[in-house]
Formats: sequence, C-alpha cells, structure tokens
Amino acid sequence: MQDGPLTPAKTGPSSLVLRVVSAAVLLPLVIFATWLGEWPFAILAFAAAMLMLHEWLRMPGPYARSVLIGSGLGIAGSLLLVMLKHHNFAMGFLLLGAVAVGLYMRHRFLWHTVGLIYVGLPCLMLLWLRGDSEQGQHIVFWLLCVIWATDTGAYFAGRAIGGPKLIPSISPNKTWAGLIGGMICAALVGWLIARIDVTWPAVILAMLAGVVAVVSQAGDFFESGVKRHFGVKDTGSLIPGHGGALDRLDGLLFAVPFITLIYIFWGDLLWL
Repeated sequence: MQDGPLTPAKTGPSSLVLRVVSAAVLLPLVIFATWLGEWPFAILAFAAAMLMLHEWLRMPGPYARSVLIGSGLGIAGSLLLVMLKHHNFAMGFLLLGAVAVGLYMRHRFLWHTVGLIYVGLPCLMLLWLRGDSEQGQHIVFWLLCVIWATDTGAYFAGRAIGGPKLIPSISPNKTWAGLIGGMICAALVGWLIARIDVTWPAVILAMLAGVVAVVSQAGDFFESGVKRHFGVKDTGSLIPGHGGALDRLDGLLFAVPFITLIYIFWGDLLWL
C-alpha cells in the first residue's frame, strides 16, 4: 500500500493508469472467487499465499526451491483442513510445517518459520471467515472493500495533500494526511456496505472500518521496515503500478487476524 509516489518516475499519469488497469484485471477475479467461495476461494488464497511467500523468502537472498515446495505443501494441507472443517488441526499443521521448514534451513530458521506463519495464518483465517457462517461471504466482502478503500484514500490523500511524515525512518513517503485519508475513506465504505444490509449497525461498523484502516497501514509499515532492512524497494514486479503481491496485500495480512478476533468475540453483535 502506498500513499505517495516512491520516485519521481511514478508520479505521473502513467503510474495511475497502471494502477487502474491492474485493479480492473484483478478485482473482478477476487470478487468472483469470493462470491463463489469454497474451492475457488481456497485456490485463490493458496495462489496468493505462494506468491507472497516466494517474495518473502527471497528478500534476504537466494533460497532453495525445495523450501517453497515444502512451505506450499504446509499451506495447502492447512487450507484443505479448513475446507474439511478441521480448524484446530489446520492451525497445528501450519505451525508444524513452519517449524519443519525452519529446521530444514537452519541458518535462516527464524526467517522461514516466521514467514510461513506471517503469510499462511491470515490466509487460513480468511478462508475460515468465508466459509464459517452464512454471513461469511458478506464479512469478507466488507473487509476487502474496507482495505481497498484504505489503500485508495491513503494514496490520493498522500499525493494531493502531502505534509508531515508518519515514520520517515521506515517509509519516507507516508504522511499523516495519507493515514487520515485512508481512515476516512475506509469508514465511509464500511458504513455504506453496512447500510446495504439493514441488520448491520452501520455507525459501529464505520468506526470499526476506521480502526481496520490503521491496522492495515500498520501492516504496510511492518513490510516497509523489513524491505528497508534488506535494502529492497519492492518485493516484486508482479502487479504493474503496485509492485509484488506482498506489497499489495501487506495490509490485509494484518487486518485479517484483527477482524477474525473481532468476529470470534463480537461477531454476533456486529454481523447479525
């Protein structure tokens, strides 16, 4: 997620055009898979996890492809267990796979173990949210729209207003204006979607959307800090105008666990 251009070369209309075209291609696919649920959504979650994990593993330098294959088997097995409604086993299987991969690559034990959990756990939670109840489809749509609104609001507010930086030592282009713009845009979208379903408390979900925007941008700062540590500008070039899959989904990786906890403890009050 970016609330301002990284370099002068990306400030012109061509960067915005790339973003719009990429969104026009990818969003219908994500929306369709979310609407279908079940295996199409699980396949999408697995594909996204593998792309992000590949980018995570290569940030410190080259890695053995067997590590990605082993990690992929761990994620695939966990997602399958979620599909079969064995949620507790799915979590344990993922953690076991993370430790096994870390032990296999002893000199990068912590990096590989954390990476598999960092990427895999939110994917498991998202699949669980989508399939756990009749409201699952609506909740996932709400969350995805809030994240997209956060990214959009932060990007345009950061470019148009600029101003004081948030944490320049980690991400020199992100501003307070971008953060506030992302929160406002997320709150508006969260409120609007809640108004469509008259059983949802729109005002409360608008406020929750604003909090999700902060959590999402915290995820972006985490990834920015990791990239800065390794001297990496973008984790990849898969998505024109956005960078890699991890660059695009870093906020979602933080937001999904947050919303999952909210759903577990207060879901009956928010999503009736």
